[in-house]
Amino acid sequence: MPTRVLVPLDDSELSMRALDHALDRWADAELTALHVIDPLDVVYGAEVGGLSGGEAWHDAAKEAAEDLFDRAREEATAAGVDLRTETVVGSPGPAIVEYVTDHDVDHVVMGSHGRSGLSRLFLGSVAERVLRRAPAPVTVIR
Repeated sequence: MPTRVLVPLDDSELSMRALDHALDRWADAELTALHVIDPLDVVYGAEVGGLSGGEAWHDAAKEAAEDLFDRAREEATAAGVDLRTETVVGSPGPAIVEYVTDHDVDHVVMGSHGRSGLSRLFLGSVAERVLRRAPAPVTVIR
């Protein structure tokens, strides 16, 4: 039975379904929600809070992550589970794999896709990258 479970979150419905699955299946584990702020979102024109670059964009991205974590904490509280949250900056696939390695994560639960638009076409599937490279089992929610 996993003792450390990681749930990468973005603003997609599938990532919230992955969180619900983890809360239901591994309520006794140490659950961590991870959000990756992707600097390439600026390159590909993603807007966060109406901003499209620089320090203001990064601050708005961190604020958006906190809003996402607030939703996740509400779900966890309703399930009676403590939820840790972490934010990192980087390319989502490699950043998630690095976090799994550095924090001795036993299991990853993530949505099958969340990214859309041009960056997904250029970067490929984050879930696929994590599946191929993570040193822990990965459950993908569709």
